Amino acid sequence: MAQQPYHPDLAPAPARTLMLQGTASDVGKSLLTAALCRIFMQDGRRVAPFKSQNMSLNSYVTPDGKEIGRAQGMQADACRIPATTNMNPILLKPSRDMEAQVVVHGKPFRTLDARTYRESYLPKAEQIVKEALHQLRSEYELVVLEGAGSPAEVNLKDRDIVNMRLAGWADAPVLLVADIDRGGVFASLVGTMEILTPEERDRVAGFIINKFRGDVSLLQPGLDWLEERTGKPVLGVIPFLPNLALEDEDSASLDAIRSRGRSGRKGDPALELAVIRLPRISNFTDFDPLWEEEDVQVRYISRAEEFGSPDAVLLPGSKNTAEDLRFLRESGLEEELRRYVADGGRLTGLCGGYQMMGTRLVDTDFVESEHRETEGLGYFPMETHFALEKRTERVVGFAECWDSEAALPVEGYEIHMGVSRFMEAVEHPFMIRNERNGVLQDDFYPEGAITPDGKLWGTYIHGILHNDEFRRCWLNGIREEKGWVRREGTLFFRHRRESAFDRLADHVRAHLDMQRIYEMIGTTKPEARRMPL
Repeated sequence: MAQQPYHPDLAPAPARTLMLQGTASDVGKSLLTAALCRIFMQDGRRVAPFKSQNMSLNSYVTPDGKEIGRAQGMQADACRIPATTNMNPILLKPSRDMEAQVVVHGKPFRTLDARTYRESYLPKAEQIVKEALHQLRSEYELVVLEGAGSPAEVNLKDRDIVNMRLAGWADAPVLLVADIDRGGVFASLVGTMEILTPEERDRVAGFIINKFRGDVSLLQPGLDWLEERTGKPVLGVIPFLPNLALEDEDSASLDAIRSRGRSGRKGDPALELAVIRLPRISNFTDFDPLWEEEDVQVRYISRAEEFGSPDAVLLPGSKNTAEDLRFLRESGLEEELRRYVADGGRLTGLCGGYQMMGTRLVDTDFVESEHRETEGLGYFPMETHFALEKRTERVVGFAECWDSEAALPVEGYEIHMGVSRFMEAVEHPFMIRNERNGVLQDDFYPEGAITPDGKLWGTYIHGILHNDEFRRCWLNGIREEKGWVRREGTLFFRHRRESAFDRLADHVRAHLDMQRIYEMIGTTKPEARRMPL
């Protein structure tokens, strides 16, 4: 759908709005927004998510081949609607220190440093945000907005397009979310309210305390004090919800996962998979299904001494492939990786990791880095040139799996600036075709590269491990090499993800005062009903 100019005086009756803001980053705004989206959808509302500006290296490709923040794609899935760039018109993808690629309505605009973006581009971004929100409000009954970081950043408030000024443009009541798990929850809520202007404080309709562990009755005196101190109601205390199979948005949540580890829940022994934690890692949700496998243990490594003897190593995507490849060399991880592969180890590269497995990276236009040429790992006779045009497409096809008698269906998406070519013939693990604007193209073509023994392979397809049959086939190959019994399909990741949305919604509904929230958005609370799949 073409973007329409913003004409407030000609606009149809706009959708109602509700906004979630946080006292800090990573307090759970994205998941709570997804929960409310699913709750409203279950209650029969036509609802959509919105985040004006997102900073994340974890992105999502819309059905029309555009790039938005992963969280807004996930929230659209919670609403069971197709994601569009109106849900996240501006995406910032950090590429170097103090620089980010600015993606506007799903397409790269340019790379800007922080000062230039703030001083020169934000005034233009304001109109883009208003137009996208206007368009979204003309198509749905209710829009749930998500803020970014904290609304109390005094150095950013005068040009804010993501928090309180946005709430004003949308005329949205604001729910302020705080994470009690990190400590200081009352100080963070009261401190945030103190920094807000009187007009901004008036817009805050209530508080949500997230990730609580313990007996809520012991918290009650603090809740009473908070309500008396601020004059705002506590609308809910949401208990921590473990093992929720929904993707995280950025590396802040990845660091928490890495610190506590993720491993198989049943079965002993377990396959050990190591993911190299690149400094500029992107789309790490590629590995989410592995964390849910019962006999698989996943660990992130960022130092040579952490390498160990895994059953397979995965090189993830990167926003700056050349710089992250240099990190491998400087950290000693490349030496460990080469030793491991020489001893018969298994290595898989996804997107940027796949590019690293070639012979050379060429960036004559300095698209990603300051290095014109960078020597690759040399496992595939492949040279990657970084182009000014980004490829963002959904793809479908099939895999000729290592030990499967039949071709296995696969689907996923591509997001990359690099164009790879082979200097000599290689085997390809996939045959795919593109999906453009929801229409499958006719022609299949080979994708990726794989060594004859199947131990080393790479692909541009993000989400390849979300394909249950393919993932199972790959893992069974590792199991058989170890002399273990093959496992039949017990994990159906996409179905589990849909169930996770309902589990999250049921959990939040049980601990949030939905009656008052419906009153805040100016409508009555209907009888909850589960919408059919």
